[in-house]
Amino acid sequence: MDNFRRPQRAKENNEFVFGIRAVIEAIKAGRDIETIYVQRGLSGPLFLELKSLLIGSLIPLSSVPIEKLNRMTTKNHQGVIAVISPITYQNIEDLIPAIFEKGETPLILVLDSVTDVRNMGAIARTAACVGVHAIVVPLKNAAQINADAIKTSAGALFSIPICRHSNLHKTCLFLQDSGLQLVACTEKTNDLIYVPDYTLPTAIIMGSEDEGIANDLLRVANHLAKIPMAGKIESLNVSVAAGVILYEAVRQRTV
Repeated sequence: MDNFRRPQRAKENNEFVFGIRAVIEAIKAGRDIETIYVQRGLSGPLFLELKSLLIGSLIPLSSVPIEKLNRMTTKNHQGVIAVISPITYQNIEDLIPAIFEKGETPLILVLDSVTDVRNMGAIARTAACVGVHAIVVPLKNAAQINADAIKTSAGALFSIPICRHSNLHKTCLFLQDSGLQLVACTEKTNDLIYVPDYTLPTAIIMGSEDEGIANDLLRVANHLAKIPMAGKIESLNVSVAAGVILYEAVRQRTV
């Protein structure tokens, strides 16, 4: 997996770029941007230039009240603040062929709408420990990679590739076309997590704790698998659940 790692410079806090022109120049310079916050109702030719620049990009744009921007900085932000990402997002379409070429069996983790930064950090830490090749997250409804996420991950977010894509359904179809089976971890099945053969190239899909995995992803999954529950509490924290199923994959691959 070392070939897929890009050393990152650790940052205690995410950097801000504020002002429309400054954000435009940051995008043109190829800075990795976590998200862009825009004041609701903002208009004007410079803002239209920014919007046109974002067409086809993988940078989330969030419309927020001006009060949120004012809390982020007291300086003249002109209604636009970009949060610079502490990591470099990668592309799963580039990673999968490289994994096969290296002679390894891909193990990918897909996170559907996991928005809590500490869950993201904890999942990344476990994923790095078990040898997951990459984590795939959606463009929207995903946890920000910020100082809290990095701290919780114990730095794992700097060592495991994070791939951000605008359409998880299409990304999962790409993974299938590339020879990976999709295993969706969900309670909507009678099959336990021990049923799938994880020695095969595999992408494991985890969903948010409140909504679970989206139906369009469940429909394309090759296997639906649930974690056995015997106690009175019927659900696990998503980071714990991810650890349970990932270590079943490790168990099968090391027997």
